[in-house]
Amino acid sequence: FLDTAPKDCLKIFDINLRQNFYSKEVIQDSLRHANILKINDEELVTIGRMFNYPGLDIENKCWLLLGKYNLDMLVLTCGVNGSYVFAPGVKSFLETPHVKVADTVGAGDSFTGSFAAAILAGMPIPEAHRLAVDVSAYVCTQQGAMPKLPEELLSRIR
Repeated sequence: FLDTAPKDCLKIFDINLRQNFYSKEVIQDSLRHANILKINDEELVTIGRMFNYPGLDIENKCWLLLGKYNLDMLVLTCGVNGSYVFAPGVKSFLETPHVKVADTVGAGDSFTGSFAAAILAGMPIPEAHRLAVDVSAYVCTQQGAMPKLPEELLSRIR
C-alpha cells in the first residue's frame, strides 16, 4: 500500500510500541516509507536500545533518526516534559501546558492529527507545533477521546 502512495503524500509513522508486537525489521521498513515519525520519549529509549544508539541524548537520537531515514520531520512527545519537532534546520520545543486533566485518552492522536492538518494547510512548523500542543491540551481537559473542539482552535487552521 505505502509503495503505491504518491511520493508527495504525507506519511506519518506514529510508532506506538505496544508489548512485544513489533520487530526491528518492521520498524526500519516503516521508517523507510514514512516522511514524518511521531514518537514519545519512552519509545525513543526502546528504539535507541534496539538500533544500538548507546550514550546519545534524546536530541541526538532524534537528529540521527531524521537523517538516517531521510525524514522530513520527527515529532517527539515527552508527556508533561514538553514536545519537540525536528526538521532539517529546524528545532521547535514547547512546554506542555498545565491544565486540569479529565482524560488523557486521545491526547496523542489529537496532537498528531492537528499537526498533520496544520502542515497540510501550509502552516510553518512552529505554528503547527503550537496548534498540536494546544489541541492536545484541550482534549486532556475533556472526557472521551474525541471531544468537539472549540471554534478558537478550529479557526487557527483555516
